Amino acid sequence: MSIVYMCRHCGQEIGQLKQQRVDTSMLGLDQLTAKEKEEMVTYKPNGDVQIKAICENCEDALGHHPHYHELDFFIQ
Repeated sequence: MSIVYMCRHCGQEIGQLKQQRVDTSMLGLDQLTAKEKEEMVTYKPNGDVQIKAICENCEDALGHHPHYHELDFFIQ
């Protein structure tokens, strides 16, 4: 089982944790609302957990272009 962090904007893999067991509270997932979990966390058939986050490049782009926050996707 792996926990894979993917950028929600560009789709780049940010990082991956390979664990047999994971305490979701250690990842902070227990701090998310039900809606946030639905939007950010995906459970794959192979047992992997995919978490949508933001990579450094997209975070930098959002910092330089704040109006991008209004868009669901700003990278085409």
